[in-house]
Amino acid sequence: MSDVSTKPYLLRALYEWCADQGFTPYISVQVDAHTLVPRQFVRDGQIVLNLGTEAVQNLHMGNDLITCQARFGGVAQSLSIPIANVAAIGLLGSQFAGLV
Repeated sequence: MSDVSTKPYLLRALYEWCADQGFTPYISVQVDAHTLVPRQFVRDGQIVLNLGTEAVQNLHMGNDLITCQARFGGVAQSLSIPIANVAAIGLLGSQFAGLV
């Protein structure tokens, strides 16, 4: 049996399913020294990121790392998130708009 984690494969599958269904995928990330995100948006050691196609550019979801560019407060930022630091993936769709 292989020691390869299924986590990156499941994240990519859920991301693709969200996109196909018209949902906006979000990830919750545990931030540490290996996580490149704007620190001013980190709360209690975590950040929630919108990975929707309108929110990020050049998204790459590899087996070890998620990388992309996104804007925070109008300022472009490069993001680098270790797959191991992804705590959860969620979704948001128009049918949930009244709940937000």
